[in-house]
Amino acid sequence: MPKIAAEVDQSMDRRSILKSAAVAAGVGLVGVGRAHALAEGAKLAPVAAQVRARKSIETADGTRLFHRDWGDGKPILFAAPWGLNTDWWEYQVTAFAGHNLRCVGYDRRGHGRSDESKDGYDFNTLADDMAAVIDQLELRQVMLVGQSLGCGEVVRYLTRHGNSRIDRVVLVSTITPFIMKTSDNPDGVDEATLEKTPAALCMDRAHVIAEAAPAFFGEPANTVSPEMAGWWTRMMVDGCSLKVMIDLQRMFTRTDFRPELRAMTLPTLLIHGDHDASTPIELTGRKSVQLIPRCQLKVYENAAHGLTITHKDRLSADLLAFVEG
Repeated sequence: MPKIAAEVDQSMDRRSILKSAAVAAGVGLVGVGRAHALAEGAKLAPVAAQVRARKSIETADGTRLFHRDWGDGKPILFAAPWGLNTDWWEYQVTAFAGHNLRCVGYDRRGHGRSDESKDGYDFNTLADDMAAVIDQLELRQVMLVGQSLGCGEVVRYLTRHGNSRIDRVVLVSTITPFIMKTSDNPDGVDEATLEKTPAALCMDRAHVIAEAAPAFFGEPANTVSPEMAGWWTRMMVDGCSLKVMIDLQRMFTRTDFRPELRAMTLPTLLIHGDHDASTPIELTGRKSVQLIPRCQLKVYENAAHGLTITHKDRLSADLLAFVEG
């Protein structure tokens, strides 16, 4: 979650607000039809082809998820950060055109063009939603790419659904392994500080998010246009309700992924910026790489949480090399 620069209360320390925002990241079944396996370049099964054309996937509880499905070949499934939707990945998806890759992205429940369900804003449900996308599109040999909250969804998917359909994993600007301070996680952020994020959002959400853009993209080391910062702000404000944002923030900052990371067996690439105020690398990326077997960490110098935009060419090249490796 982005840095919160607005003054919520005269007594609220701005550095404390930043730390609470910093950990909020990015500011997280049933198969329809079973056709033959989808390998690189294989034809789509009829049922999967119908779902692909429909643009909507229905989850176990009836929530409809908007998805995009571009290209053919080895599939890559993208999971967006907190508050953002699949539009966030448009530069990567465009860069992969012509590389014999199938790029699939979806708006998680309560985000973008997907339904806003009354509940389900927990990692088990979000992971089951990801499974619905994978199953109904008959995806196999998938490279999962998550950013921020999306990393938690990727990890929980592997925990709940296994890796039979998955080939490799990329975690970008991850929220793992554990944000909140506890007796066995003394470097985390205390709960009182974490609670300042919902308080700030409840005061003036649009202003708080807009004011956070410079830290999110890592200015002044990185420069984005006012239009780009505005696009990011509007995607969050218009595409994700206050309630959903708060429900998810309280959920993912309290989730301990340490046991799940140790159980991962697939080749995994971690990508993290060394100037990430949203998920500081010492709290997240460097700790995660110590827990995940078969894991490589790539550190982007001067990159912040919005490296998908500010370092888009390097990110696209690294993803392409990994998926083809």
